[in-house]
Amino acid sequence: MSEGNECIFCRIASGEIPSAKVYADEYVTAFRDINPVAPTHILIIPNRHIESVAHVQEEDQEILGALFLTARRIAEESGLSERGYRLVVNAGTDGGQTVPHLHVHLLGGRQMTWPPG
Repeated sequence: MSEGNECIFCRIASGEIPSAKVYADEYVTAFRDINPVAPTHILIIPNRHIESVAHVQEEDQEILGALFLTARRIAEESGLSERGYRLVVNAGTDGGQTVPHLHVHLLGGRQMTWPPG
């Protein structure tokens, strides 16, 4: 967890803050975004605090795999696999990251546009 337990995503992963969880295991937690931008908008986070992609280390490979395997599983269970979905990972302020805890946005249920923003 982050210093002082101030990270909101760490607090969600630990269960300290309630969320609309859709999945949790030893590596990751997935929950519905409180400000969805698509009919399906789920955040998938590592349970261990990693600030962003820029802070990923070699030893995080298993966690990174779990993030993407969980995204695939949730997409399948949500009926998104056939038509498609988008995974988004923002890194840093200029990249659009608003919470300093690595997370993957799973977006689906509508046609996505390009470029994304």
